[in-house]
Amino acid sequence: MHRMQSFAARPLIAGALDQYTALTLTGVRHKSHGPSVEKYGQKRFSSAEAKVAAGRLTGKIREKTLTMNTLNPQVKAVEYAVRGPIVTKAGEIERYLKEGGTKPFSEVIKANIGDAHAMGQQPITFLRQVVALCIFPELMDSPSFPEDAKWRARRILQGCGGHSLGSYSTSPGVEYIRKDIAAYIEQRDEGVPSNWENIYLTTGASDGIMTILRLLVSGKGSSRTGVMIPIPQYPLYSAAISEINSVQINYYLDEDNCWALDITELHRAYQAAKQHCQPRVICIINPGNPTGQVQSKKCIEEVLHFAYEENLFVMSDEVYQDNVYAPDCQFHSFKKVLYEMGAEYFNSVELVSFHSTSKGYTGECGFRGGYMEVVNLDPEIKVQLEKLLSVRLCPPLAGQVAMDVIVNPPQPEEPSFNQFHQEKSAVLGALAEKAKLTEQILNAVPGIKCNPVQGAMYAFPHIFIPPKAVEKANALGMQPDMLYCLRLLEETGICVIPGSGFGQKDGTYHFRMTILPPTEKLKVLLGKVQDFHIKFLKEYSALEQLQR
Repeated sequence: MHRMQSFAARPLIAGALDQYTALTLTGVRHKSHGPSVEKYGQKRFSSAEAKVAAGRLTGKIREKTLTMNTLNPQVKAVEYAVRGPIVTKAGEIERYLKEGGTKPFSEVIKANIGDAHAMGQQPITFLRQVVALCIFPELMDSPSFPEDAKWRARRILQGCGGHSLGSYSTSPGVEYIRKDIAAYIEQRDEGVPSNWENIYLTTGASDGIMTILRLLVSGKGSSRTGVMIPIPQYPLYSAAISEINSVQINYYLDEDNCWALDITELHRAYQAAKQHCQPRVICIINPGNPTGQVQSKKCIEEVLHFAYEENLFVMSDEVYQDNVYAPDCQFHSFKKVLYEMGAEYFNSVELVSFHSTSKGYTGECGFRGGYMEVVNLDPEIKVQLEKLLSVRLCPPLAGQVAMDVIVNPPQPEEPSFNQFHQEKSAVLGALAEKAKLTEQILNAVPGIKCNPVQGAMYAFPHIFIPPKAVEKANALGMQPDMLYCLRLLEETGICVIPGSGFGQKDGTYHFRMTILPPTEKLKVLLGKVQDFHIKFLKEYSALEQLQR
């Protein structure tokens, strides 16, 4: 009805405009008490132009409102090594090569980030089929799509406004998907109960981690919230702590014991931090990034007992839970271990665990899908959490769908199961082989020691940097492992991240590299690292010292 009225009014509007145009052209106007619109506009803009011109003559330039002096100091403090200066330099070299420039290498191999598809990993067919059906439901009529994918897509779309992925969901996420995640957690944890109302979909795990940290930060001075994080750590944590102006409390993983958690070290870090802040949070990454370890059940029990005794909020980053390669290792969720420790622990320790579409066997980083499960959160705090989540409206719907496929994959009786199982097994099998290959080749290089890559997607080898190279780096005002990684990039085209970007014990040096490149390219990468390291040691007269 409203559209018909607007169509009917169009001749009247057109006639009025024609009449105004005619009057303007003949110079006829109604009398008014002020200047015409045209004259006012001309006067206004000519006045502004005159002021700018006058400013140029006097040399005055309008100062910018946002400068490095007025920038939020917390933003200045943020650092994120994974996409830092090394990666910027790698991009410059790539452009140089594309423009015809010459280097001792023909391509840059980026081993700096856990981006599986960028490294050549193929998508899981079933996941893409379900997402495609949800995005373009007309494909439901196509015989090219299996019925189990269509059933999932129809069910998800029923939970979307207007049965469309283009609608907003509720802020915690689509209800069907939250229920599927709860069912997945119960199955994974062998019957430990999971309430779907404690599940919140997120824009990748990072979004959930940031949200929870915002809830936890309070106080001033010595009462300011302290956040315990593992060193080495994933730089999201240090960046988030800087941004929200919290206090970072480092606890060091035990490199000599395959990067295991050390309860004695946790107590040391906690007691030292109490002198200047109030420790309230402990973060754990399991399997580890950048260190590739899988924590034992005993380690997890000790951490949870420590959190119980010291009244700490536990944040468990479990995005690599499907990435376990070592035959003697197994993923244990913090929630399951907490449950098995008994009701006194399970009904009191506050725990949030995180998962993501970006890692595992799918590697769907671009969908930005993830979830968090909260345990023992105060009901009033849940209201505040949901308020905070509502500000960002909802996570991307396509990412929610991708997360649903991960927690609700094809079952043995369904038509897509065989292909799905083959693709999943192929991805995880190849990663296990590359984890072993990386460890073996790096450990054969003089001056490099690499712990077993038990899980996740990275190696974090310890590298010997000669004293003369350390002196040179200090003279250049950079970390020694930054000098090492820059040289590696400029001479071989290999892009890895210095260990100083993740944190490490003083006097030790590392780099993080992903094991994601295809096997043949990974062999090339590792061979170049080997040759470069030996050359680097010879340059600083240290190779003979290591061989003695």
